[in-house]
Amino acid sequence: MMVEVGDQAGDFSIPDHNGNTVRLSAFPGKRVLLSFHPLAWTRICAGQMKALEANREAFEALGAVALGISVDSVPCKHAWAENLGIHKTRLLADFWPHGAVAQIYGVFDSQRGYSRRANIVVDEVGRVIFVAEYPATTVPDMQDVLDALRAQERHTEEVLEA
Repeated sequence: MMVEVGDQAGDFSIPDHNGNTVRLSAFPGKRVLLSFHPLAWTRICAGQMKALEANREAFEALGAVALGISVDSVPCKHAWAENLGIHKTRLLADFWPHGAVAQIYGVFDSQRGYSRRANIVVDEVGRVIFVAEYPATTVPDMQDVLDALRAQERHTEEVLEA
């Protein structure tokens, strides 16, 4: 079952495309976009990861960091990041245990052996604040994620002003 808004996000520790360990809990004070995609080296997944890189500064300005996640291995993700020209966005290898992070978030497709296409945003205290699943044949529009981040930021400001 896919996580829902309001759920506590499950922490994880997996390598990025450079082999560096990434923990969800290692981003204090940041909101984190977990952008799940089925497999590297596919056109639509490439478009999704390029969109993360293209919007990196917008995410940063909103106090967020984007992470691309699939079941591919570190060497595969490394070669793919180089091929796509992705230099700043971290692409995570949910390779072993196979799809463990996708399973935590309820987006692992056990019939196909990879994650479904989804964006999940976790806030600064580890709570899920945005969830969207997309058709496998569609590059997610990052505008909905940016809108959700802005809305949550406005809400936080209103609470602090009250």
